[in-house]
Amino acid sequence: MGYDDVITHLGEFGRYQKRIYLLLCLPAIVCAFHKLAGVFLLARPNYRCLLPFEDAATARYESLPPQQWSLAYPNDSVTGKSDTCAYYNVDYTEEYLSGNVFNAANGTLQCSSYVYDQSKYLNSAVTEWNMVCKRSLLSATSDSLFMVGVLLGSFIFGQMSDKLGRKPTFFASLVIQLIFGVIAAVAPDYFSYTISRLIVGATTSGVFLVAYVIAMEMVGASYRLFAGVAVQMFFSVGFMLTAGFAYFIHDWRWLQIALTLPGLLFMCYYWLIPESARWLLSKGRNDEAFVIIEHAAKANKVGIPSEIYAQLIEEAAEKKQKDELAAAEPSASVFDLLRYPNLRKKTLLIFFDWFVNSGVYYGLSWNTNNLGGNQLVNFVISGAVEIPAYSLLLVTLNRWGRRSILCGCMLIAGVSLLLTIIVPKDMNWLLIACAMLGKLAITSSYGTVYIFTAEQFPTVVRNVGLGASSMVARFGGILAPYLNLLGEIWRPLPLVICGALSLTAGLLSLLLPETLNKPMPETIADGENFGKKRRPSGDEELKVMINGKPTS
Repeated sequence: MGYDDVITHLGEFGRYQKRIYLLLCLPAIVCAFHKLAGVFLLARPNYRCLLPFEDAATARYESLPPQQWSLAYPNDSVTGKSDTCAYYNVDYTEEYLSGNVFNAANGTLQCSSYVYDQSKYLNSAVTEWNMVCKRSLLSATSDSLFMVGVLLGSFIFGQMSDKLGRKPTFFASLVIQLIFGVIAAVAPDYFSYTISRLIVGATTSGVFLVAYVIAMEMVGASYRLFAGVAVQMFFSVGFMLTAGFAYFIHDWRWLQIALTLPGLLFMCYYWLIPESARWLLSKGRNDEAFVIIEHAAKANKVGIPSEIYAQLIEEAAEKKQKDELAAAEPSASVFDLLRYPNLRKKTLLIFFDWFVNSGVYYGLSWNTNNLGGNQLVNFVISGAVEIPAYSLLLVTLNRWGRRSILCGCMLIAGVSLLLTIIVPKDMNWLLIACAMLGKLAITSSYGTVYIFTAEQFPTVVRNVGLGASSMVARFGGILAPYLNLLGEIWRPLPLVICGALSLTAGLLSLLLPETLNKPMPETIADGENFGKKRRPSGDEELKVMINGKPTS
């Protein structure tokens, strides 16, 4: 008898759970705002050097006719375009600009001021702090540090959630997110802006992941696949709505405020969202848990037999004793996953899958400005393709198998992104189509790798394995902004690199065993033997020392 059996009595997804679940899905929208906002907050419009004869207050990007650019800016041998980070050291008279021969005798000078194209973006943090040319790494670093914040937040708020409770952690992270979201909007310099965004990144883990955990802990086992996938769709809705804010709000500071303030709506959740009854039981706070269970039973119009409460109390006491005994023994670590050859091979392959899925997902999500065409439309499509991607998982994961979906989707992503190499320059729509097909496929793959990983790792180290995998994934997201800078050299280059990584990871994932309808490994020995072509016998069987005694 466990809490899952209580859920069975309540109804695995009754009226009470549906109401709370829907409320907990909505914060995913705001978390998407913050994770995708960098595309617009750090938008890099076309720019050029402010020439000596131009007045900074009145100069416009289009005030220098295109036919005169070759007279002012040297040619970049790598991109074949005008190098707008430098200009010829000449006297820009009307006679010189009316000619057709540039003068490079005195060399070039580096830009000190810039003129930006305001046809698509009124301004951004990039234009305000001139994060272009030699300072272009600053914008990528800001996005990268945001993902560092996401990594730190998963540790900090994950620990808080387990020790202090789901509900206080959710509201603490929400308040911090609101405060530093506004601070980022009024930041006077790059440093304070970036630090504020880093803290906001950390809070997305507290808001989204804690809400996700509360939701999953109140849903029955047969509905967890649906519940886990559906909450991701709300994130995709937030993805698309971010473009709607950017369409109407062209000043980056007001945009940051507009994307932050919807978080205020969730403060009312304090009176609507209960603490996780499962967590309360695990901490011995039985009376509080029973009140929540009774409230849920009343809402679902069912009754909970009184003997169930007595059994839960007994189980809580037994669990506490087991936890005390477990605390006296060495805890499982990631090194347990790397100690044995077969388990090590699977662990490293899974780590690589997480790294690639995260890096490619965020690389494609943040690369929409480099695809050409209407940037807002590209962004909306990039979010919209996630809905069919997640819907595909609901239909296929329990039919075709986890490995088939993971490998197939990564291979499709890899091939579609690599095809951008041969797309003609005058068929930009085809390049966008290939990129969006890759985004759809990698989204399905990313959704699959969570479930596939949990089923690969043995129970004794499952949480450790998932935590380590998630940490590796964050490094993929941290590197993604730097990858997108390569689009300035050649537009398809970030797509090609993402494609090569996806194709490689997809092929290597074929080495992992299928987990659909297979018993989940419990011990390290089970994990080592799971997926071997030939199960060893006798003396070849893996033996692991537990309490000084070998076990196979």
